[in-house]
Amino acid sequence: MEIFGMDFGCVIGSLRHGQIPEKDCLLPLISKLLGYCIVAASTTVKIPQILKILEHKSIRGLSVAAFELEVIGYTISLAYCLHKGLPFSAFGEYAFLLVQALILVGVIYYFSQPVGTSRWMRALLYCGLAPTILAGKIDPVLFEALYASQHAIFLCARIPQIWKNFSNKSTGELSFLTCFMNFGGSMVRVFTSIQEKAPTSVAMGSVLGAITNGTLLSQIILYRKQETKKEKKDE
Repeated sequence: MEIFGMDFGCVIGSLRHGQIPEKDCLLPLISKLLGYCIVAASTTVKIPQILKILEHKSIRGLSVAAFELEVIGYTISLAYCLHKGLPFSAFGEYAFLLVQALILVGVIYYFSQPVGTSRWMRALLYCGLAPTILAGKIDPVLFEALYASQHAIFLCARIPQIWKNFSNKSTGELSFLTCFMNFGGSMVRVFTSIQEKAPTSVAMGSVLGAITNGTLLSQIILYRKQETKKEKKDE
């Protein structure tokens, strides 16, 4: 019994005989289910951040470069996974995250008027190169090098925001819910990448994502506690 690439046969067979499914039968199924859960959750992961900016009409405390680099990282990751023919459950969230990241950058640009020439140039350059990368119409060796660099891109996307939070001792308009879902998704993706036997570079990307997203989440919790204590003292 197979549904969306998930084999329920061995699990159902074991349960019918009153037995606990074996690890080799259960883990692949759990991995697939978690993978599809991540894909489903990814459809809304950046919406809290978008709504928070729209509500406050402010991008206070947000690193524009960090969100621009995210778009590049998601584009490369999605293109690579499509090119490698990985199952949709192993990378599907990149498609939804890329669309939301593009909307988020657009919202950030809107509330950071005037938009400088350099930003417009970066946006036009992305629009010119992204279709070629997503179509996989580049040299295979270059593609591998590009994907290897995306780990550094995601790391560089997180570091400016982490540093800005540390310098300001505040996370500004950074959304707790978005960071929490990013962290949870990264943790689960580490497991699914290993279980799906994804390339080592894919698994390492998930590990780096878990570390950096966990750092951002910790900063939100720490600095908001400090702000709450300060407000109480002022009262």
